[in-house]
Amino acid sequence: MLRAAARLARAGSAAVSAAAGLLMLVLLAFGGFALWQDAAVSRGAFAGAELLHYKPAVLAADNPTLAELQARNPDVCGWLTIDGTNIDYPFVQGATNMDYINRDVTGAFSLSGSVFLDSRCAAGLTDPYTLMYGHHMENGAMFGDVAAFAQADFFAAHTTGSVSLPDAAYTVELFACLCTDAYDSAVYDPARYQTGVQPLLDYLAANAVQQRPSSADAQAGILALSTCAGAETNGRVVVFGWLHPVEKGDEMQ
Repeated sequence: MLRAAARLARAGSAAVSAAAGLLMLVLLAFGGFALWQDAAVSRGAFAGAELLHYKPAVLAADNPTLAELQARNPDVCGWLTIDGTNIDYPFVQGATNMDYINRDVTGAFSLSGSVFLDSRCAAGLTDPYTLMYGHHMENGAMFGDVAAFAQADFFAAHTTGSVSLPDAAYTVELFACLCTDAYDSAVYDPARYQTGVQPLLDYLAANAVQQRPSSADAQAGILALSTCAGAETNGRVVVFGWLHPVEKGDEMQ
């Protein structure tokens, strides 16, 4: 009986050891996957040298390099730059707002996704209100710097940007930042402003966390850049800017 009990004890000890070993292997595998995932996201989040080849050299109304990028993926619409930040990417537009959550600008799978135009907005940025999205990367890539506009010092130091399309261009005059949630119809329903953006301006005047005087009026177009607010599931940070068309021949370095 004692021998039987000893055998049972040894068997139980072996089972516990095996379970502990298996658990350790699972934890190591999970840790390795997490490290790989973080590295993959970081690698894909910044515009690399190959992609930067397609960035227009000047802000003008004729950008053949973007036409080259469109030849690789017809969903490419243009290139967005916010001066002095990491926001310097081509942007795309899918049939739905889920198409480029985990796809890069060539259409390949990417954990960092793409900067993309709301599927309800005009690809030429001709609507009164245009909305773009990008992931909030903690390393400042993609739209990570959009969240920083909620800070007064960052907002004050970054005032301009540009958008290049294959056959047109705009300067961007940033004028407001809003902290809100994903269900805010004043931000996430572009169709509300087909007849003008004055209601949006009134909303921002009452609710923006940062704002400054701007030179445009309610008849000009507004560009909104939206990203997640850190760890908050539904929290959003949105920065707003006026779109000023660049006429042919009026180039900027």
